[in-house]
Amino acid sequence: MSILRILHLNSLLKGGGTDDRSVRTALGLMRLGHRVWIAGPAGREFSQVAQQLGVPFHPLPLGPLKVPLICRTARFLRQEKIQIIHARHGRDYWPAILAARLSGMRPKIVLSRHLAKSPGSWPSRRFLLGQCDALVAVSQFVAKVLREGDADPESDNPERHYRPPILGDHSKIHVIYGGFDMERFRPGEAEDQRLAWGLKAGDYAFAVVGGYDLPRGKGQREFLQAASRIRGELPQARFLIVGRGNMKEILERDIAHLGLQDVTWLAPYCKDMPAAMNALDCLVLPQVGTEAIPGVVCEAHACGKPVIASDLDGIQEAFAAAAYGQLVKRGSVEELGAAMVSWASKPPLEMQARWELHARVAERFSLERAARHLADLYCLLLREPA
Repeated sequence: MSILRILHLNSLLKGGGTDDRSVRTALGLMRLGHRVWIAGPAGREFSQVAQQLGVPFHPLPLGPLKVPLICRTARFLRQEKIQIIHARHGRDYWPAILAARLSGMRPKIVLSRHLAKSPGSWPSRRFLLGQCDALVAVSQFVAKVLREGDADPESDNPERHYRPPILGDHSKIHVIYGGFDMERFRPGEAEDQRLAWGLKAGDYAFAVVGGYDLPRGKGQREFLQAASRIRGELPQARFLIVGRGNMKEILERDIAHLGLQDVTWLAPYCKDMPAAMNALDCLVLPQVGTEAIPGVVCEAHACGKPVIASDLDGIQEAFAAAAYGQLVKRGSVEELGAAMVSWASKPPLEMQARWELHARVAERFSLERAARHLADLYCLLLREPA
């Protein structure tokens, strides 16, 4: 196997699934024997995580129009003789391309698309594929949107009405699922986390895990509406919203307006996500916007927990690996509530069955598999033996 020299460029590193998988995929590539660096702003949550995991980290300034970032990245490409530069966020596409050109090293340029839509600007949709060597879609659905676009004119969410395709050589689009560390996400007990959330013995915890930014978050308001409908049928149910975002005051008002204060609360962002997945009884993802592929579904299934989620976009791909739980019609509070009542009446899986779910998820979404497929793509681009 050829040892590759790879730079992953990430100017966010603030948190969330994309940054987590970015850092851990770099670690997976290192375990395969490759030389990998992450470059981005210092002092961010996941720049620190990268360093804690032993992934070499190269701090970059941002600066006006990202000019310092581009210049420092180009210098680093020359110094370390980088063969692959991989931009992990849309905001880093053009800086990566410009840095690669400026460096004079002609590294292969790989871009990842973690959103279920093409780039927002017309110049990017028109010219981006011509400037990179590969565009990695994180799901088959994302690849479909990039190649063909997608239309859902009946949706009450404007961002779903029309998503145009990207133009250019579609053979450069490759589907590689993100990887999850199956040594972390595994069945177990999490009584400490349940206590930290204020759960008592006998409580059945439904939880939406994810950010809640405007305009619609991950469907948290629909979750609260469903909770208000079924709380009388499920006196043991507790409804948690785990995450952070700018809808906090809106959600707090909803909880008060719906009279859910005694059974519903906002839990702080949880850095120990494996503990969170083992602490909940059922993950709920009532997404009404767009979804490339939800990591929380894979994480919950890997811990042997059921998932109730909307039947849209890449959610179905994530759900299919374990298929434990139920998909419901997007935006249907009635169907969501009925599914929650149904699953609260089912006994939890025995530990052996939970491990069987774990194995099914690992087969498709393990960190090792993701790193191996990404390394295979890099070698293909460089025409090196894998």
